[in-house]
Amino acid sequence: MSTRIAFLKGHGTENDFVIVPDPENALDLPPAAVAVLCDRRAGLGGDGLLHVVRSAAHPEARDMAAEAEWFMDYRNGDGSVAEMCGNGVRVFARYLQRAGHAAEGDLAVATRGGVKRVHIAKNGDVTVGMGRALLPEGEVEVSVGERDWPARNVNMGNPHAVAFVADLDHAGDLYAPPSHAPAGAYPDGVNVEFVVDRGPRHVAMRVHERGSGETRSCGTGACAVAVATARRDGLDPAVTGTPATYTVDVPGGTLVITERPDGEIEMTGPAVIVAEGEFDSAWLEGVLA
Repeated sequence: MSTRIAFLKGHGTENDFVIVPDPENALDLPPAAVAVLCDRRAGLGGDGLLHVVRSAAHPEARDMAAEAEWFMDYRNGDGSVAEMCGNGVRVFARYLQRAGHAAEGDLAVATRGGVKRVHIAKNGDVTVGMGRALLPEGEVEVSVGERDWPARNVNMGNPHAVAFVADLDHAGDLYAPPSHAPAGAYPDGVNVEFVVDRGPRHVAMRVHERGSGETRSCGTGACAVAVATARRDGLDPAVTGTPATYTVDVPGGTLVITERPDGEIEMTGPAVIVAEGEFDSAWLEGVLA
């Protein structure tokens, strides 16, 4: 017997997601099912999937339930599990607001990268406290074709390699993951950002997200880029005592990233719900058979 399963589509600076509300964690969403739902030709289409679950109902989030009622069970477009997705958290918060689970103001969202503090502003922008960046020691290099660049290793709860380039076109088509060295630097894969300067405290980037390919935006990537750029510019808010704010252009829009003296990084940008509907469980089961 088939059932109708509700879904929505949303995006944050054109980083788009299939949203599946499932408060009691009753749906089985194996990687193959997620990949089909995110398929842009055979499915609903998205860079990733936001599985909306009450924290108390999910084994990975129960210990966060006292701080955050809702858990963002995020999956990449290929079905693999990811620790965090900055644009995804903003869209997740917008869905909670639309569904009546949250209002303008502050809320907390549980993720595999910990509890994230979110603020929904009256003007529609959503600000997410993204936590602190870790800057692992060691030389890293990324390459595309015959070109290679030194990269800054930044961890935002997920791994990033940030490379400053002369031209964003030098990153190629980004269909395949850029190579990196040493091979053991990122045992679980890495998101790779290519960055050019646009002006004072203003950069532009392209990104290859592990498990998704090139996306129109990456929130954690924009944060990693802002931190890497600040350090390149000789800025460390922990030392200066002054916040450092960078505007980061992505193919899908613009994000504003602020690193505070306490190390906390805040990301502000839009989040939009564009559609909602239902899909037939029998269709999904048939595709997976």
